[in-house]
Amino acid sequence: MPFVNIRILKGHSQKRKDEIARRVTEAVSEVAELPKEAIWVVFEDVTAPDWYVGGKTVEKSAS
Repeated sequence: MPFVNIRILKGHSQKRKDEIARRVTEAVSEVAELPKEAIWVVFEDVTAPDWYVGGKTVEKSAS
């Protein structure tokens, strides 16, 4: 059973997450030749102060 863990910056809409999960599920199902029901997708929302890129938080990079 594939388990896909997606870390994403907090604030993305449920609609966007639904679409990402749908597409990821489709791709894994097709490549792994597994039924969609066997694929788990989990989102972890990360706040901007806890997300670092290039040694700076995303929050500070935006300002």
